[in-house]
Amino acid sequence: MRFLLGGYSADMGGSATGIGLLDAGGPDSPLASGPLGVDRDVAAALSPSWIARHPSLDVVYAALEGRGSVRAYRRTGETAFVPLGAEVAVGDGPCHVLALEDALIVSCHGDGGVVHVGLAADGRPGAARRWAAVVEGAPASDLASAARALRAIVGDEYADFVPHAEAEEADAATEAAPSTRPSRAHQAASLPGGLIVTTDVGLDLLRFWRGGREIQRFELPAGTGPRHVRSHPSGHLYVVTEYSGEVFALAPDVSGEWRLVGGAQLGAYPGDAGAELAMSRDGAFLYAGLRGSDTIATVKVRGGGETLNPIALAESGTVWPRHHVVERDTVLVAGQRADEVVSLAIDERTGVPGRVRHRTIAPSPTALLAFPG
Repeated sequence: MRFLLGGYSADMGGSATGIGLLDAGGPDSPLASGPLGVDRDVAAALSPSWIARHPSLDVVYAALEGRGSVRAYRRTGETAFVPLGAEVAVGDGPCHVLALEDALIVSCHGDGGVVHVGLAADGRPGAARRWAAVVEGAPASDLASAARALRAIVGDEYADFVPHAEAEEADAATEAAPSTRPSRAHQAASLPGGLIVTTDVGLDLLRFWRGGREIQRFELPAGTGPRHVRSHPSGHLYVVTEYSGEVFALAPDVSGEWRLVGGAQLGAYPGDAGAELAMSRDGAFLYAGLRGSDTIATVKVRGGGETLNPIALAESGTVWPRHHVVERDTVLVAGQRADEVVSLAIDERTGVPGRVRHRTIAPSPTALLAFPG
């Protein structure tokens, strides 16, 4: 199998020089269990920390994290890509791209922005528009403006009957200030029915969007830091947390509102930072990366998908497992601070990753994307 490799370049303190190409067991093999090797870059890029593939076109998209932009690359040969269109500025620290047929949804870790980038018919990115995070009604600032206008209309005699939204907004901000962290959007995922879910590590939020409008927000316990999600065939949504080292399970109720239905501790050590959440092909196991202890937690999915049982904590075989993917009997792990990619064999009986099977040098890897032959 082949994989595209994202990584950090010198502008982000890394050594990558573009989008790399990883061979795992040979390009013609359907398995990733063979020897690993990194070929030349398929495209020059500065800190392409995340890579996504268009659903139907031979086009890939990279989040150029240090440049605050995204860029498209069109495939022109077996392992050759050229830029398609210009870079599109999206915000501070874009770290994830969800590629849809007609748009990109970009998550910006630096400023918390969730940005919609329209796509032309050939996959070329166009105008960027930041989605506004409002559940219902107007934002607090709009409510304050409306209150001021209404008081001006009714005059001084009845002004006291109009809510002072500015004061309420200021009081709420004061109360929230001690525990407030900056917004840190980190991932967007597509769900059935045209629904998009996004994570916010800083605000402990999951936001659900339809048509660019936020229709629900779900707040996880303070300090958990929801980072990445994985959709299960049962309809459940699993969320790995960066700060608390947990996996939560959510499901929609009869009204379509998403609710918490389960969860599990991953066995994280103090100071660990959760990373990627991957799933076995049959949906029976989840695999969560923990940076710091540099481990991969295996979680068994039971019942109808709502019950999560942690069963093992295995060595990742590398340093700072930023991202990993599961391909049948193999876990491929991007060791960001070890400048390598390693493969771990999965025990067919237990579902738990074992010792390192193969490893190869890779410059500051941050993302792996299966690459069609």
